[in-house]
Amino acid sequence: MRSIEKLVSIGSEALGTPLGAMPEFLERWRLGPELFELLKLRNGFYAFESALHVFPITEDSGSGLEGWNAEPLWRCEYGECTQGLLFFAEDIFQDQFCLREDGVFRFYAETGETALLAPSIEAWAELILDDYREQTGWPLAHDWQAANGPLPRGKRLMPKIPFVLSG
Repeated sequence: MRSIEKLVSIGSEALGTPLGAMPEFLERWRLGPELFELLKLRNGFYAFESALHVFPITEDSGSGLEGWNAEPLWRCEYGECTQGLLFFAEDIFQDQFCLREDGVFRFYAETGETALLAPSIEAWAELILDDYREQTGWPLAHDWQAANGPLPRGKRLMPKIPFVLSG
């Protein structure tokens, strides 16, 4: 089983409706067809006790890929740091997983920095499966939910003191 299929198989129910044709905005991205392949299997989902959130193409609540990537929503606060990036998923602490022309990157919410994670969506899915504790923040998500109950849909955790300040 490919990593994309395995990741989808352990995820929640789809967050969006089944997909037809690939949306035009994904066609501009080298990895757009591969991301669409993932979302065609399950149009958005949560995995690892909601520690990983993969956005659907569209969703009634407006948090689909197009809405999430809209400049006025949150990207404008980061200025040029978000240019040339398509955000498609997030970990429990709001760090984003995004596409750039040369691969899949992590966008660190606290600093606005990016780091290359994988050359493809398949390789990203393999990395997530192999190291989900580190890549998604699952241990803290699990502990928090054990103490406080399930994390509401669309919500993420934030440290009281940012991690970059030793929080």
